[in-house]
Amino acid sequence: MSRIQGGLIDRNKVLNFTFNNKSYQGFEGDTLASALLANDVQLVGRSFKYHRPRGIYSAGSEEPNALIELRDGGRQEPNTRATVVELYDGLTAKSQNHMGSLERDLLSVNDLLSPVLSAGFYYKTFMWPRAFWEKLYEPAIRRAAGLGKLSGQADPDAYDRGYLHPDLLIIGAGAAGLMAALVAARSGAEVVIADEDSQLGGRLLGEGGLIDDAPATEWVAAVRAELESLSNVRILSRTTVFGVYDHGIFGAVERVSDHKVTPGNSVRQTLWRITAKSAILAAGATERHMPFADNDRPGIMLSGAMRAYANRWAVAPHRRNDAPVAIFTNNDDGHRTAQALAQKGVPLLGVIDARANVTSFGNYTTYANATVTGTRGRKGLTSIEMSRNGQREWLNCGALAVSGGWNPNVHLASHHRGRPVWDDAKLTFVPDDNPPKGLLIAGAARGQGSTQEALADGLAVARQALSALGRSAVDISLPKAQEEAGAIEAIWHVPGSKRAWVDFQNDVTVKDIKLAHQENMRPVEHLKRWTTLGMATDQGKTANVTALAVMAELTGKTIPETGTTIFRPPYTPVSMGVLGGGDTGANFRPRRLTPSHSWAESQGAVFVEVGQWMRAQYFPQPGETHWRQSVDREALAVRSGVGICDVTTLGKIDVQGKDAAEFLNRVYANMMGTLKEGMVRYGLMLREDGHLYDDGTCARLGENHYVVTTTTANAGPVYQRMEFARQCLWPDLDVTLMSTTDAWAQFAVAGPNSRQLLERIVDDVDISNEAFPFMGCRELTVCKGLRARLFRISFSGELAFELAVPARYGNALMERLLQEGKDLGATPYGTEALGVLRIEKGHATGNELTGQTTAAMLGLGKMVSAKKDSIGAVMSRREGMANDDRRLMGFEPVDKSQPVTAGAHLINVGDPVDLDHDQGWITSAAYSPHVGSMIGLGYLENGDQRIGEEMVAANPIEGESIRVRVVSAHFIDPKGERLRD
Repeated sequence: MSRIQGGLIDRNKVLNFTFNNKSYQGFEGDTLASALLANDVQLVGRSFKYHRPRGIYSAGSEEPNALIELRDGGRQEPNTRATVVELYDGLTAKSQNHMGSLERDLLSVNDLLSPVLSAGFYYKTFMWPRAFWEKLYEPAIRRAAGLGKLSGQADPDAYDRGYLHPDLLIIGAGAAGLMAALVAARSGAEVVIADEDSQLGGRLLGEGGLIDDAPATEWVAAVRAELESLSNVRILSRTTVFGVYDHGIFGAVERVSDHKVTPGNSVRQTLWRITAKSAILAAGATERHMPFADNDRPGIMLSGAMRAYANRWAVAPHRRNDAPVAIFTNNDDGHRTAQALAQKGVPLLGVIDARANVTSFGNYTTYANATVTGTRGRKGLTSIEMSRNGQREWLNCGALAVSGGWNPNVHLASHHRGRPVWDDAKLTFVPDDNPPKGLLIAGAARGQGSTQEALADGLAVARQALSALGRSAVDISLPKAQEEAGAIEAIWHVPGSKRAWVDFQNDVTVKDIKLAHQENMRPVEHLKRWTTLGMATDQGKTANVTALAVMAELTGKTIPETGTTIFRPPYTPVSMGVLGGGDTGANFRPRRLTPSHSWAESQGAVFVEVGQWMRAQYFPQPGETHWRQSVDREALAVRSGVGICDVTTLGKIDVQGKDAAEFLNRVYANMMGTLKEGMVRYGLMLREDGHLYDDGTCARLGENHYVVTTTTANAGPVYQRMEFARQCLWPDLDVTLMSTTDAWAQFAVAGPNSRQLLERIVDDVDISNEAFPFMGCRELTVCKGLRARLFRISFSGELAFELAVPARYGNALMERLLQEGKDLGATPYGTEALGVLRIEKGHATGNELTGQTTAAMLGLGKMVSAKKDSIGAVMSRREGMANDDRRLMGFEPVDKSQPVTAGAHLINVGDPVDLDHDQGWITSAAYSPHVGSMIGLGYLENGDQRIGEEMVAANPIEGESIRVRVVSAHFIDPKGERLRD
C-alpha cells in the first residue's frame, strides 16, 4: 500500500472492502477514493462519451471521474462519487459505464470515432435517413445513454424528513464556518451548522497548517467540542445543503446511515427543510485545472486534492516507488502541495510553473516559465512532456498535480438567479452584492481564501448576521494562522494540436469549445448545450470557469463579458428516495383515519382507501361468508330501520363575512344569496369551461355564516379554488374561508327510524317534520351539552340527517348512537352500502362527475342561474353544451341474473358494437337488494325519451354483452316522499 506517515486515519481499525469483486483493506477515516489510491488502484472508471480511462481527480464532491456503483440488490446506488463515500467494513463497489471489464472496455472504440463525435454531433446527425431514427438511432442512443444502472429492485431502506427553524444556519464547517458558529453560539443564537463531510474542519483537515502555533486540526477539535457542549447548537455532519428557496428556506440531505453496510434500525437519509432567520454560506472553494494535451490520464489530479490525500489520509499520490511526482501550476498554491509532499518524503520531480518570474518555495526543483504539453500511459500516468524556453523533453513521472486557481462555491448564492461577478485580482467569479435575502457569504466562498482571511471573515460576517437578528455579538479573539502566499497569473490552458480535456466526465475538449465558437454557439447557454459542458453529475465545478476563459480568448472578449451560466438546485446529486421521504407502500401518501376508525376496527370492519382516508367498506357479522351478504344487510337496514355511517370525509368549508352570500353566488352555478338562515341548498360548482366540477350542499347557519360541503375527493381542490377566487378574482369582497373537514366528525343517520333515534340524544330541540323540515339545519347540543350541528339532508333517499360534533367526540358518538338505537334496529353501514343506496336513488358522485359532465346531463340544467354571473356559467351556455341531449338514466338487466358492468357501452339492439354506434355508457353499477338484481346509472342519448327501451350493454374488453332496460334513475321512491316524512 502507498501509505505515508501521519494522517487522520485510525490505523488500529482495519476495514475490508471490495472493488470490482477484488478484496482490499483500508482504515477507519478513509474514503473509498483514498483507500483505492492507497491500494495502488488508479483506474476507476470510464468517461461518458469516449469511454477513456479515468482516475480519481479530486478529493470532494466536485469529483468528475470516480463514479462507482455502491452496494448491490435493492440498495445499489449508481453514480456515487468515491471521494465522498466513507469507507466501512463490508463495503462493495463496482466501476460503471463500460462494456466488458473496466480494463478492456469494448466501448472505448468510441475514442477512435472522436473525429465524428465532436461538439454538437447529436444535433447534426440522426436526421437522415428519416426512417432510421426509430429503428436504429434511438435504440442505439438509449443503450449507450446513462452511466450507472439501477438494480430494478425495491429499495429496502427507510427515509425521513425533518424541519428546523434556527436563528442562524451556517453552511460549511471550514475555518470561516466554524469561526462564525463559535461567535453565534457564544452569543446565544440558535445555530445549525451543516457540512457535507463526516468531520468538521473543511480544508483545514487536509492542509496541515497551524492555527495559534498548533496544528489546525487541534483548533478544529476544540471548537467542535465546545459546539457539541452547547444546547443552542445543532451539528449536521454528512449533510449537504443543496438548494436555497423562498422565505429563508433551505433544502438539505443528511446521510444518516450511508457510512454503514445497512441502516439497521435507523433511516438511511433525512431530507431537512430548514427555515432560518439568517444564513451564512461558508462553503469554501473548488480548485480548477489547466487543460493541456492528454491531461485526462489516471494519475493526474488536482493539486489541492493531492495535498489532502497526503495530509488527511496519508496516501502517496504515485503508484510506482521509482517514479516521482510533478506539480503543474500557475499560482502559489501548487507550491504548497510540493512543500507538503516533500515533508512527507514523497519523491518530487519538481514544480512546473507557467509563470515566468517565480522562484522555488522549498527544497525542490522549480521549472519557471514551463508548461506540460503531453502525457503518456494509457491506464495510468507514466511520463509527461515539459516545454520550457522552447525546448521539450519527456520526464518519468508517476503522478501529476494540476492547479489553475480556485473558484468560490457560489452556487447557493446564485439560486435566486443571482449571477456571480468577476474579480480581476483573484481571477475568479465571486458572489454578487445581491444574494438571496438573509444569506450572507463568508470565507473562500467569497474569495477570502487563505486560512487567516477565512477566520477573520467568518468572525465579521457572524457579527453582521447577529446584528441583523437584533443580537449583540460577544467579544472573541481572532486566532492566528500561518501566512499563505496566493499570487496567481492568468494562464488558462496550454495551446496545442492534441485534445486537451476541459470537462472530464462528458469528454469536452478545448477543440470542442473552438468548434462551438466556429459554429456561432458562443453565448454561454448555447456553449453549454452544444458541447454538454457542465451537464454531468459534477455540474462543471472544475470545468466551467476554464471553458469560459477559453471562449473569451476565442471571441476577444473578457471573461465577464462572455458571462456565466445560472446555477440551479441541487448543488450535488440528491437521491429520489430521500426526496420522496420514504413515502412508499402504506406511506406513499398520508393515511387519514376517520374519528370512528378505532371503533370500526374493533368491529372487524373491512377498510378501503378513499382519497387519503381509510373508510369502513362494510361490517361483516358472524355467519356472513361473502362481502355482499354484509352489504345487502346494511342497505336493507337503512331502508327498514336506521343506519349510521361516518361521512366525516366530506369536505367542510366555513365561509364567513358580510359578502359571504355574494361570494357563494359567484362560486356556485345556482343561487345561494337567497338561501334562508337555518336552511340547506344543494349546489353545483362549474369549471371555467362550463363543465361540472363538484357538487355538495351549502348550509346557512347565520346571517354571514355558511358551511359548504364537498365530495371527499375534491375537498382540498375545491378549497384551493375558492381561496384563489377570494384572493385573486374578488379581493374586494369581505369574506373568510376556513377548511374545517378535520374539525368536525359527521355521521349520516338515515332511515325511517332516524328521527326517533336522534330525539333520544338531542337536547331540548324539536326536530319534528314541522319544526325541522327537509333541507333544514341548526346549531344545537346533544348528549347533555355537547355542541353539534344538525343537517336534514339525505344521500340515501330515506328520512335522514347528518349530525356533526367536534372530531374528538366522534368515536364516542358512534358508540352512543348504536347503543341508543338497539331497539330501533340501528346498524352501522359502510361505503359499499352507501354506494348501493345512492345508486338506487339516482344520486351522482365521482363516477358521474368525470370532468366531461354538464349540468344538463344530470337533468340539472335549470340550476345554472341566468339571473347572476358565476364561474363557468357563460361557457356552460355554449350551444354544444346547452343542447347536450345525454341524460343520466337507470338501467336494469332484462335477465335479472345477469351482471351490469360499470364502463359498459350502450348500443341499440341490432347495431354493430363500435364507436360510431355508441349511445352512451354506464357510469356506476351495484346489486340492489330492493330491486333484486344488479342495477346501473349511466348517460344515454335522449335517455329521458327512451324509458322502457331495451339496449345492449357491451363490454368488448372482456367480451361480455347483456340486454338492459332503460328506466328512471330513481329506482327507489322516485317522488321523494320518504325523505320528506
